[in-house]
Amino acid sequence: MRAMLCKAYGPLDGLVLEDLPTPIPGPGEVRLDVAACGVNFPDVLIVQGKYQFKPEPPFAPGGEVSGTVAAIGPGVEGFAVGDPVIATTLWGGFAEALVTTADRLMQRPASMDEVTAAGFAITYGTSYHALVQRAAIRPGETLLVLGAAGGVGVAAIQIGKALGARVIAAASSADKLAFAQAQGADAVLNYAEDGYRDRLKELTGGRGVDVVYDPVGGALFEPTLRSMAWNGRYLVVGFASGEIPKVPANLTLLKGCAVVGVFWGQFRRNEPEADAENFRRLFALHAEGRLRPVISATYPLERAREALAALTGRTVKGKVVLTV
Repeated sequence: MRAMLCKAYGPLDGLVLEDLPTPIPGPGEVRLDVAACGVNFPDVLIVQGKYQFKPEPPFAPGGEVSGTVAAIGPGVEGFAVGDPVIATTLWGGFAEALVTTADRLMQRPASMDEVTAAGFAITYGTSYHALVQRAAIRPGETLLVLGAAGGVGVAAIQIGKALGARVIAAASSADKLAFAQAQGADAVLNYAEDGYRDRLKELTGGRGVDVVYDPVGGALFEPTLRSMAWNGRYLVVGFASGEIPKVPANLTLLKGCAVVGVFWGQFRRNEPEADAENFRRLFALHAEGRLRPVISATYPLERAREALAALTGRTVKGKVVLTV
């Protein structure tokens, strides 16, 4: 089988495509023939050695795949050879085949094709967990989505609308804002322009934002925190800007607001039944047409470096997927 390998932590251009023996599943494991693999910002970090988990090189990045069960190890129940599935694996997906434990698999719903399925689990799983378990968002509340044109941003907009929130989409350019508005946002805001806080105040009638969904971090954090409503919840999802901000603790006191961490992967490991219920709801919303994943580009496996570079260059709207 072919795999795009990281042989040492470092820049993305160090990835190399190589032939490897097809893996054999052990007890509790399943081998998948990979059809497609989502490309996500953690893939960049894991290649650079900056992610929370650091696999021993050589390894293939790629943490969410769609594919077909090709072989089953001893002790696996609930799956059969030929089943179409979605897997979340942390790494290993930039390959023609991978072995993972059965608890990382979900049956792919009939409403979802292979490419869409490869770009669904991480972004929609993260955003639903953030808005439901961490923010407990309520109908009629105002949700501000930063980085709104990215994969998790699109998911947050669509899920927020499905949950009855009023959504303000924030991004750094007019074309990204137009794209975010096409995903259902009620209002848009360019945070690269002057007057960011004044515009937020205007859009919320002076009361501030109930829930902030922030996968960006960096310089936006403090002015956005200062724009929170009383009892607001600021969701810390990631740091795509590359800068991890520090929290001015006095602002949480003055605003009566909470800064809430979102780590979907750990939630899934700690609360698998709650996560499974989340996905039952997400798959139902997708089947109803209320969630519409946007795959802006697909790349073949051998062009994985280009796909990752598009992500780091912030030119991507929605999701990028590798087809295998």
